[in-house]
Amino acid sequence: MRIFTKAIRALHTSQSRVRLSSTSNSARQCCHRSPSFSSVSDRNAIVDLRSDTVTLPSSHMLQAVTQAPLGDDVMKEDPTILEFEHSVADLFGKEKALFLPTASMANLVALLSHCNTRASEIIIGTESHINLWEGGNPANLGGIHTRQTPEDNDARLSEQGIMDCFRNGVDDHWPHTALLCLENTHNMCGGVALPKSYLDQIGRLAHERMNIPVHVDGSRIFNAAVAQEITVKDLCQHVDSVTICLSKGLGAPVGSVLVGETEFIRLARRARKRCGGGMRQAGVLAAMGMYAVQHNVDRMVEDHVNAKKLGKALKENGFYLLRDGKIDTNIVYFGLPEACTITREDFLLRLREEYGVKLTGGYSSGGKLFRAVTHMHIDNSKIDRAIEGMIALGNS
Repeated sequence: MRIFTKAIRALHTSQSRVRLSSTSNSARQCCHRSPSFSSVSDRNAIVDLRSDTVTLPSSHMLQAVTQAPLGDDVMKEDPTILEFEHSVADLFGKEKALFLPTASMANLVALLSHCNTRASEIIIGTESHINLWEGGNPANLGGIHTRQTPEDNDARLSEQGIMDCFRNGVDDHWPHTALLCLENTHNMCGGVALPKSYLDQIGRLAHERMNIPVHVDGSRIFNAAVAQEITVKDLCQHVDSVTICLSKGLGAPVGSVLVGETEFIRLARRARKRCGGGMRQAGVLAAMGMYAVQHNVDRMVEDHVNAKKLGKALKENGFYLLRDGKIDTNIVYFGLPEACTITREDFLLRLREEYGVKLTGGYSSGGKLFRAVTHMHIDNSKIDRAIEGMIALGNS
């Protein structure tokens, strides 16, 4: 542990030197009238709106690592992991929790645990992350068929759409519907926060009419709870399992947690091992996740305010906004004004080189949409710079 502590201190020193060097370079660049951001790598200079996964751990978070007691988690002997899992399970009002390296693995493990017989299928949203962005894991690695139904403008699956997909396996031609999956917040629908009333409604539908569990890909579930001023326990009361990502919005560098009932987590632990997710002294990761959950949830309000400010400014200047500019949390999808003459590629390139703003593009609507995601490294001044650059280029 002493060696690890020395390594962390060395990292602090190295980061400090880099920050000092970058600050000096930035000061010299400011002397020029037209600064270029093309070679700037300092996160304090760049406005990185590509994702809320780009955040770096704070000094306090790194310090938590040096103080974390460790053990072998595969043998269930890492005290930091055990404490963290217990606290997250309690936070969500579920019996047990399981720490995993990624949210994609957590979702896969959840599916494997709920669909533990062959010829199983899940009902899932067409635009959901599990369906689009996780490598086809249900079928590719789980042998699980996906039955897709479209989301509406508010990221909801209709009761009729769900029931139309439901198959109870009585016909030999059919797979057996074993699980219903939701996503909250919903990325591709624009960071929509599904309300408790809807989750309760769908939970009752699944449990009472279909006799199947509900899994929520809640990678950004804390954003959903903060946006609605509700606890995650109340929000997830009538769902059976939830994936929580620690490196989206919360600011941890890695890690996810899966919560559910005792038997489900027992199966999930076995599935995690089959997926290669059993880690040894994983408390070094859980310590940062624990710090994130304890300290970085309430501040998400700032991210939501900044996202709404960005969306409002773009809409007022002729940009297309998904959901007509209704923004629930920290994700903004937008398109260039109709009169704009520059290409998507030029917009991204010039925004980065001339204003130091990073975005991703190529989403939906024929690849014409851009995505901006606010997070703890984006303050009001950075949002102002992003707005300035986007409007200037969008009107060119």
